[in-house]
Amino acid sequence: MGQLDSGNAAWILTSASLVFLMTPGVAFFYGGMVRAKAVLNMMIMEAAALSVTMVIWVLWGWSIAYAGTSVGGVFGDPATGFLLKDSMVSDGGVFTSASLNSNNYPVSVDVAFQSAFAMITVALICGAIAERVKYSTWMIFVALWITFDYAPLAHMVWNGGLLSADGAISQAIGAAAHDFAGGTVVHINAAVAALVIVLIIGKRKGFGMMSYRPHNVPFVALGATLLWFGWFGFNAGSEFVADGVAGLALINTVVASGAALVSWMIVERVKVGKPTLVGAATGLVAGLVVITPAAGFVEPWAAIIMGLIVSPICYFAISFCKAKIGYDDALDAFGCHAVGGVVGGICTGIFCVPELSWTDFGGLLYTGDVSLLCSQIAGIAITIVFVGILDVVLAFIVKACFKGSLRVSEEKEAQGLDIAAHGESAYPAYIGLD
Repeated sequence: MGQLDSGNAAWILTSASLVFLMTPGVAFFYGGMVRAKAVLNMMIMEAAALSVTMVIWVLWGWSIAYAGTSVGGVFGDPATGFLLKDSMVSDGGVFTSASLNSNNYPVSVDVAFQSAFAMITVALICGAIAERVKYSTWMIFVALWITFDYAPLAHMVWNGGLLSADGAISQAIGAAAHDFAGGTVVHINAAVAALVIVLIIGKRKGFGMMSYRPHNVPFVALGATLLWFGWFGFNAGSEFVADGVAGLALINTVVASGAALVSWMIVERVKVGKPTLVGAATGLVAGLVVITPAAGFVEPWAAIIMGLIVSPICYFAISFCKAKIGYDDALDAFGCHAVGGVVGGICTGIFCVPELSWTDFGGLLYTGDVSLLCSQIAGIAITIVFVGILDVVLAFIVKACFKGSLRVSEEKEAQGLDIAAHGESAYPAYIGLD
């Protein structure tokens, strides 16, 4: 065992705390976007994402993702590290880390950091299914999804599994797939799952016939700001040491999100004649998504380009493709996170600096070699197929548990889930309850 590096330990604990803040940030972001009669339901769904995920993570999620013996490069044995066995030990009644990891900080710090990633990932799904899903259904889905979707995919990408730099796919192509902080594991994963559920549960009543405007734009701005702040720990913390690459990742996060915000406002000005605060917040998030897989691999000028191009692409996906296809992704989780994650993953294969690469194998722009780009595309495609098939199965399992229905009744949906499901209202005086 090496000597404890208290600086690295402090940095990852700080980063974990920042990532924990992102789930409340999503609660405000999504809560402001829904109608006034469903804002508390959205926030308590985020609370379930946080609480259920933490329990599952400690019981067996950590083992499946990182601690357990690998099974076919797809998942870790859930029994190996069950209840943090071999990660946490009792010393005179005080539980502490059994060992230090390769960066010389306690394994328990890794457990905390990665649990926050799991929380924010499942939290992103809520936006797509807003205003119509049973709360009990959601809680069970979270437990199953973390177990069978998120934890195995984290294992495959970040723990030497099938989609990792050392995995079978990378070996076959001849270049390692790169995902610095979760373009596939977090954003594409959550957004594809969200789309699958949306297609299964169907549209909100009145979809296409009425306008669903955000009920509280300042909530949206507050949520976006909290996400922005937390994302510094999300991306820079994924270097796992306090070094220059962590600094680069933070800088890239700032400039990519800033460029995307500007780009979105320009697109809005051209398309609808006015920039909006909701649009600015959406562009900001799109920029954060696009830089996530590339944060520690690209130079700042490339991060700016990525931010500039992602907003028009996501805007097109949300404003045109969604309407053309006709699916009811209430808060555009797919259009922002899946599309942004795909753009970021592909751009990593183009702009990755060889010296910053995990394997010294650079992007197309630097090497003229398409191998890394092909590896990125293959990883994205396999992730989409894996998540798509798996989440269809999970959705129908949960649906069967609730006698064929994942949704609340039409009456409860019309009344609003705040009152119907929780007996509370965000604005009781407004609806005459005071």
